[in-house]
Amino acid sequence: MFVKANDRTDGANSMPERPLDWIAAALRRERTRAGLSLSELAKRAGIAKSTLSQLEAAGGNPSVETLWALGVALGVPFSTLVEPPVSSVQVVRAGRGPTLASEKADFAATLLSASPPGARRDIYHLRAEPGPARASEPHIPGTVEHLIVSTGRVKAGPAGEEVELHPGDYMTYRGDVAHSYEALDPGTTFVLVMQHV
Repeated sequence: MFVKANDRTDGANSMPERPLDWIAAALRRERTRAGLSLSELAKRAGIAKSTLSQLEAAGGNPSVETLWALGVALGVPFSTLVEPPVSSVQVVRAGRGPTLASEKADFAATLLSASPPGARRDIYHLRAEPGPARASEPHIPGTVEHLIVSTGRVKAGPAGEEVELHPGDYMTYRGDVAHSYEALDPGTTFVLVMQHV
């Protein structure tokens, strides 16, 4: 039995609103991905084709056992069929993400995307102004940073290996050693991807 969550949609994403809609969309998506007909999936799961058809139309009241059998037949975890959907398009408007400022430099970091489960990377949008460089202590072992300059110029990289970058320039370097970022022009902005092993 499913309890309706607070799952309002905004017109931009048109996400399903009811748990039965979530399940129906997941079943159709996974069956299509597996290249199976309704008949073949029903047969593999040991359920009636009419039951599967009803579920894909967001009807009925599926049991845990039915959904479990369908998950096994599709080769996906049970959770794939019952988790509320997440929009495949997510937007962080400029100036709206969680932002932290440095105490030692005119430097602010806005988290754009935290590393999801199973992945090991974070994405930041950084703003810096000329002045003292923002020194960064080594991150956890195996960290690699990827930096792309949007506006202005920045001098960045591991201590003793800093490089001056211009708009459009990309740089990657070890983040598990001391490194720094220094804005050379007013209004310098760049994107930083921190990749963790």
